[in-house]
Amino acid sequence: MQSLAARSRNRRRYLPLAAAAVVVLAATGIGTAIALRARGSAAGSGATRRQEGSATTLPGHSGRTGGFSVASFTPQAGSTGVASDATLSVRFSSPLAADGPEPVLDPPVAGSWKRASPTTLVFDAAAPLIPAASESITVRGGPSGVRDASGAHLARSASVSFTVAGGSTHRLQELLAQLGYLPLAYVPPSPAPPPRDLAESQPGSLTWRWQMPASLTSLWVTGSPNVITKAAVMSFERQNGLTTDGIAGPQVWKALLADVSDGKGDATPYVYVYVSKTPLPEALTLYDDGAVKFGGILVNTGAPGATTQDGTYPVFEHVVASDMKGTNITGSTYNDPTVPWASYFNGGDALHGFPRAHYGYPQSNGCVEMAISDAAMVWPYTPVGTLVTVAGLPNTPPQSPPTTTTTEPTTTTTAAPPAPTAATTTTATPPG
Repeated sequence: MQSLAARSRNRRRYLPLAAAAVVVLAATGIGTAIALRARGSAAGSGATRRQEGSATTLPGHSGRTGGFSVASFTPQAGSTGVASDATLSVRFSSPLAADGPEPVLDPPVAGSWKRASPTTLVFDAAAPLIPAASESITVRGGPSGVRDASGAHLARSASVSFTVAGGSTHRLQELLAQLGYLPLAYVPPSPAPPPRDLAESQPGSLTWRWQMPASLTSLWVTGSPNVITKAAVMSFERQNGLTTDGIAGPQVWKALLADVSDGKGDATPYVYVYVSKTPLPEALTLYDDGAVKFGGILVNTGAPGATTQDGTYPVFEHVVASDMKGTNITGSTYNDPTVPWASYFNGGDALHGFPRAHYGYPQSNGCVEMAISDAAMVWPYTPVGTLVTVAGLPNTPPQSPPTTTTTEPTTTTTAAPPAPTAATTTTATPPG
């Protein structure tokens, strides 16, 4: 183990609308056309139709395609920015039969198709379209597909694809707050108005659930992207088995709307970590649902040349141990296996345990080190999505020259370290 070698590591990085028409299968030089006498030929029309090669006549149906087709879809093919509460409809060229398969939405949306007129079906939605999703409507063709009132069926299936508009940041914040992933609560007006589209912003307000430090509250802007919202998305993704990238894409919106519908909220407390570099000694405070859970935990931040960058960051990796390797600024190398209780929040910088003679002064390679027993106490409260603020420049240089690096070493997750000692706050005296 190399003294004064702080921890770092490489950043892990993580049919086009087919116009339905009459199909004529008269294959030149291949076979004999199958002539089907159209209904009504007995009246002397003499009209005949050709059967689709793969089609078969179902019992009770003539099997003819006639001129029956899809006249139009709403939205049109290739539409973008379609509202989550947009009207979806399919219009046909002639009146529909009383029965038959409904159009299919992919991805599925709760609701059913209703007949708005003899020729038009309109989707009666019980849930909004998923924001930012690619959606399609397919109408089944062929003998088992949609038929008109005379029994003619679509020659082939028809479909249209479109893209739903992305959800607003304001509505994303409302949903995250309603489910408990934010340090703010969504408060609806009283009396509550009639329900609106769940993917659109609702009447009401967002208010702080607890009295939190200004280092956190100053970062919040309602309706605008911010690190508090990103961290909440990451926490939501983690708890729902999604990729924890902090981006509210279609899968996040789908899961959010489903959780609101099911009444499934955040299963963990809201934790915020504040690391103070000044005044000395350096210390960590952990807030749990607005209350100080751990305070005055002595820590070591980065020594000169490897200063821990000020700012607020979400934890993006949470491992019980890491192999930390790198090159010190003096040119020497270090290799510290199974460094315990690591929560990475900014590139190679992590909260973790490491044995030192003293704590509370800048002597790491950029990480926030603490006694192993303290790190074991903090680690369970800092999963992916936890916000960590590092603030203030140290006002006193370390009393001994640091041994540190400016390169990013590698790290690997390893087996858990030995069971920690009793979780008690470090009381070590300053170095020297």
